[in-house]
Amino acid sequence: MQRTQRLVGRLIQGVLAILIIATVNFLLIRAAPGDPVSVMAGESGASDAQFVAQLRTQFGLDQPLPQQLGKYLVHVAQLDLGFSYRQQRPVLDLIVERLPATLLLTGTAFALSLLFGVVLGALASRRAGTWVDSAITVLSLLFYATPLYWLAMMAVLLCSVRFDWLPGFGYATVGADLHGVARALDIGQHLVLPALTLALFYMAVYARMTRASMLEVAQMDFVKTARAKGLHPGRIQRAHILRNALLPVVTLAGIQAGGMIGGAVLTETVFAWPGIGRLMFDALLQRDYNLLLGCFLVTAAMAVAFNFVTDFVYTLVDPRIELK
Repeated sequence: MQRTQRLVGRLIQGVLAILIIATVNFLLIRAAPGDPVSVMAGESGASDAQFVAQLRTQFGLDQPLPQQLGKYLVHVAQLDLGFSYRQQRPVLDLIVERLPATLLLTGTAFALSLLFGVVLGALASRRAGTWVDSAITVLSLLFYATPLYWLAMMAVLLCSVRFDWLPGFGYATVGADLHGVARALDIGQHLVLPALTLALFYMAVYARMTRASMLEVAQMDFVKTARAKGLHPGRIQRAHILRNALLPVVTLAGIQAGGMIGGAVLTETVFAWPGIGRLMFDALLQRDYNLLLGCFLVTAAMAVAFNFVTDFVYTLVDPRIELK
């Protein structure tokens, strides 16, 4: 019963956080320069004041800002994200179409970065002070400091343009009528470059975090006691050091898992990956307020959800931790 009450409390906190984020995003976007009505009027070749006024009335942009905000929050509470000015379709439909591609990309990148980051960090801590530790540290710093867009462009130039190893753009081969396993393999080939590019930065972060945390835990008294009992070094490394060192890594991974979805804009743009990041970028260029707000809201909601899941992962990693 107590655990259920805590769960409900966390859900309420998450909903309130999403509403606050929605309000802040709405005010920030309205304060930004640019006007969707002016963009649409300019592209249609009609710039007279009457036509512009009609567009403002049609999309509700002639109303006072507090009234626009109130209507927007009411619609959000009803899971209605509005209508796209430019694409003439409901925002929720556009996001649902793009969401699977983004989840595939970010989920694969997250799994690769966490797996290889923890493995490399554990290897570096076990070989601390050797050339293996130095090599992993240098590579981690290199990938962490290298701009993501530069890595993406180099991956396209080398692996796609120069050596033609992998496709560099898109979600699947255009015009190929593939089904079943053949389509899955085709999507997988297109996924390799963007997923690896996005994973390299986060892998470097997890490797450095895992190494530092394991070296700190290795100096604690319970590890010294395990060594004094004569336990196998491999068991000490896995069961005593690594498990206790994973808490800060899980914390960081939970924060970055949600941010990775919103941070995939550059990767999706360079590789022409049809996800939410690319949709968000196009909406920004087109001043499509409703679509941009919808993308922001969905990515924020997913970040809150990932943080919620992270709290439960804490209890699995360390049963002494209770959900507050």
